[in-house]
Amino acid sequence: MSLHFSITSFTELNPHELYAYLQLRSEVFVVEQNCVYQDLDDKDQVSLHVFVRQENKLVACARIVPANISYPEISIGRVIVAEACRKQHLGHELMRFCIEQIHTRFGPQSIVLSAQAHLQNFYKKHNFVPTGAIYLEDGIPHIHMIKQQ
Repeated sequence: MSLHFSITSFTELNPHELYAYLQLRSEVFVVEQNCVYQDLDDKDQVSLHVFVRQENKLVACARIVPANISYPEISIGRVIVAEACRKQHLGHELMRFCIEQIHTRFGPQSIVLSAQAHLQNFYKKHNFVPTGAIYLEDGIPHIHMIKQQ
């Protein structure tokens, strides 16, 4: 089954795309991880959104947040792979696509993210290194990581 990667601004999303996107984020971050948190944080409107579809179904996503919104550097966040599609290296393909899009659109630069602590090794495979101590974000251990340009 082929995968289709796309990137779009918030204003280019149609209602069906937006619904599928928010539904997947809710399925994973709220229901699966049993975490009540404010997902809608006013950063989506200024971010680029990466979608991975398989047979027209959204199976993975992430958002690229401009510099000086969450961090001084550009950042990648809300990285999700649907539960049914895990263990297929889709997360790595998604991260490679995000990093490539950042470098293509904005030039080589450092990229940061707030990783769930148990996913450090996943992000290390994309040359992100931890900076600082583990901290709680929405009740889940996280760590700040950076990929130097």
